[in-house]
Formats: sequence, C-alpha cells, structure tokens
Amino acid sequence: MHIEYHKRWSTHLNRDMEFKIYGHAGKPFVVFPSGGGKFYEFEDFGMVEAGREFIDQGKVRLVTVDSVDSEAWLGFGRHPADRGWRHHAYDLYVVEDLVPFIRTHLDTVEQFMTTGCSMGAGHAVNFLFRHPDVFDGVIAMSGLYGPWYFVGDYVDDNVYFNFPLLYLPNLEDPWYLERFRQSAIMICVGQGAWEEDHVRETRALEAVLRALDVPALVDYWGYDVNHDWPWWQKQFPYFLEKLPADLSVGVNE
Repeated sequence: MHIEYHKRWSTHLNRDMEFKIYGHAGKPFVVFPSGGGKFYEFEDFGMVEAGREFIDQGKVRLVTVDSVDSEAWLGFGRHPADRGWRHHAYDLYVVEDLVPFIRTHLDTVEQFMTTGCSMGAGHAVNFLFRHPDVFDGVIAMSGLYGPWYFVGDYVDDNVYFNFPLLYLPNLEDPWYLERFRQSAIMICVGQGAWEEDHVRETRALEAVLRALDVPALVDYWGYDVNHDWPWWQKQFPYFLEKLPADLSVGVNE
C-alpha cells in the first residue's frame, strides 16, 4: 500500500497540521478522526486495514486528517462562541488549505467523499452538507449531528451552520438540495452500548433528509453493536462495497 505523510502550515489555524494519504488511485476520502483524535488514529485502530481491499485495488484513497476538537467543540472550558470560531477556522483549513493541496498533489479535479466514526462522523456529514461543491458523498458511523451534547442550547451562527440538525430543516436553496440528491449518503449506527444518543440523532437526521427528499442509506445495526472500533471496522468495508461503480450518484442498497 502506498502511504505518504505530510505536515503543512495552516494559515487559518496558525499551526502545523499533519495528515497521511493511503492508496495510489481511486476516489479520495477525507477521513475525520473521532473526538479529539489524531491523523494516525484511523490506521492505529485498524480502519485502514479494514479498507485495504478497496485501497489496494485503487478504488479509494484515504486522506486522514488531524482535528482541533479539543480547542473547538470539545473545549468545554471555553465559551461556546470561542469554540465555534475555532471550528470555523478548521472548516476553512479543510476547504481552503487541505483540499486544494490534495487536488494538486493527486492531480485530480474530482470531488471528495468524507468519512469518520463518532465525532468524526458528525464532521463528515457536516462537511458534505456545508460544501457539496467540494464533497459528493459520506460514510458516517455512529455520529452526533446536533449541538446539544457540545454546547447545550447555546446558538450563534457558527453553531447553527455547523450542526446539520439545526440548519438542514430550514434549508430551501435548490443549489444545495440538487447536489445533496446527487450525493452518495450512507449513515450507520449500532443500537448497543453507548449508542443511545447517536441512534436518536441518526433517526432525527433520517427524518430531515426524508422531508427534504434527499436519498440516503441510513442503516441501524443490531442491539449487540456497540459504539466501538471493532464494529466500525466491520461497517467501513461494508459501506465501501455499496459505493456506485462510477461514484457519480446514489448508493447501491
């Protein structure tokens, strides 16, 4: 497997940001780590190995990125407004620093997909819906999609526009909706230990997408399926298998 390590300065975050690339060809995925995680987490917890078949066959390439969660939504000692601004800077880093570099480095103009587990799933879904000109699909495993765990009832623009359960119900812009409807959206959650809040918010997101007439594969796994890496290792290749052959529209249910 072809693997690259990169460390680049982000003007938006005012710090170095590290990431790794896995694979020699295929659909590029931006991989967000779980809450407060690092760019090497996907490899360390067996997720890269879980997707090896698809990586080795040149079907996908993974770009595993760092987070700033401990300075943003997980920085519980800071005011929610400050945490929202830090996430906004992270959003700019991904879209304006990371993605343009990756496109040039990989010599590709195609859109990216996103993926992640737990808090990484929340980021993955949010980046797709915030930037459907950059991303055209998502595999999200056990995510939270609202702000309540992180900031309670506090809402400002950076909170509102970064949690899909807040902004999607009010979204009417056809430019966004048309792109959502052409995206490969796959959302999964177990129903075992530590998944109660994630099930509730996944059901809420499913209802919103249905109301918007946005096709999505939303999958609820069994009551023995816990919020933990061994299950995500099973889910990741399961959903990679469901990607359309041309990765241009929809998913194979």
